[in-house]
Amino acid sequence: MDTWTRSYREAGPDPYGRLRVESADLGPARWLNERRPGFGDFGTVSGVAAPGFAAYARVLHPAALDDRPVRWDAVAAAYGRQVRALTDWHEVIGAERFYQNQGEYGLPGVWDEHPAEGPTPVGVARAVLPVLARHTRTPERCWFGLWEGYGRWEWEGVPTFPTPERDEILLSGPLADAVSPVGLDEFAELPDLWWPQDRAWCVGGDVDLVSTYVGGSEELVADLLAAPGLEAHRVTASDRVG
Repeated sequence: MDTWTRSYREAGPDPYGRLRVESADLGPARWLNERRPGFGDFGTVSGVAAPGFAAYARVLHPAALDDRPVRWDAVAAAYGRQVRALTDWHEVIGAERFYQNQGEYGLPGVWDEHPAEGPTPVGVARAVLPVLARHTRTPERCWFGLWEGYGRWEWEGVPTFPTPERDEILLSGPLADAVSPVGLDEFAELPDLWWPQDRAWCVGGDVDLVSTYVGGSEELVADLLAAPGLEAHRVTASDRVG
């Protein structure tokens, strides 16, 4: 059945937006695989955003009302709840963990769309970009990982590198081009992983998450927590993701 499905997918584009698809040397991603048992495990912050950083932040993907972003803390306040660093979205709205199966959802005047699952949404990415650029010496030389399992394109013959439970295609380009895949079409996924040549930080997301995780310096995380347009919380490397 999988073979039948894949046969109807288009070949993956190169470039992916303005990001180059790397098919020869995957060496720049090798450092991501240098994980000890319990250090960067699947389902943990450092398993998504790479281990070894001094600090980590969880950046929440906003909910929406009439296609406008809505912060989690605004939704939580409407329900008389609070958002903490490890709060899950279903806890904010008082739903079952697998809230996606609900036929009806929302709160009139507060929210009508769940936070986007998957890699960093475009609006969040655009707010994160200037912060990241201030905390690397190599913004013009960055690397990106795109999970090969997204169903839009077929990446047959393109080599991948492993991360916990995922196989990623390696992309390269300037940091500013991280959002360029939406030029292919509005539903094109942004890369799951971003890191600069100097490895000053790493951004990580996943198909099943409604948060993006960033590992880097204490100064970077402080900037993310204070950045306009972002709702972020400090987390630790071993915290679970959501």
